[in-house]
Amino acid sequence: MAHPPELITLESAVLRRWRGDDLAEMHRVVTEALPHLRPWMPWAAGDYSLDTAVEFLDRCDRNWHTGSAYAYAIIVDGAIVGCVAMERRIGSGGLEIGYWLHPDYTGLGLATASTAALVDEAFALPGIDRVEIWHDAANTASGRIPQRLGFTCVDQRSPSRDPRAGSEEGIDVIWRLTRPAQR
Repeated sequence: MAHPPELITLESAVLRRWRGDDLAEMHRVVTEALPHLRPWMPWAAGDYSLDTAVEFLDRCDRNWHTGSAYAYAIIVDGAIVGCVAMERRIGSGGLEIGYWLHPDYTGLGLATASTAALVDEAFALPGIDRVEIWHDAANTASGRIPQRLGFTCVDQRSPSRDPRAGSEEGIDVIWRLTRPAQR
């Protein structure tokens, strides 16, 4: 099975496959970011325990090996500042990209650049013909990323497929980009 690279170098960051030794730093970054993430991420609703962080890293490793998801730490100047991932959640031939950042690193183009890199990697994988980004309608910041990258808004669904978080409207906005013809 083909996998994307474990390390992707961008101008402003490095995307690196999550590792077990990321535990302490990842836990700290998520814990600091919880107030910023809670309105949008159901998994951020409560406390983020060390056991939960261990489970996340274990799941990332299992998913990488099975090809069901590819999750990366977003690293700036040697420090973890967020996460971007591709998951096989949208059916055959598709990958969904999701992302989050520590609030000190929002507004710098990191989520957009990281997502653009994963779009390229998704279309380099055999059998992938589309990439989607799903976000809650109230999360307008997340919606600007697919707009900047040329995705098309293809649907809005209510109720949302995942449990609602604090500020969510419960309406999933679905953006799609299809494989360019020249590939």
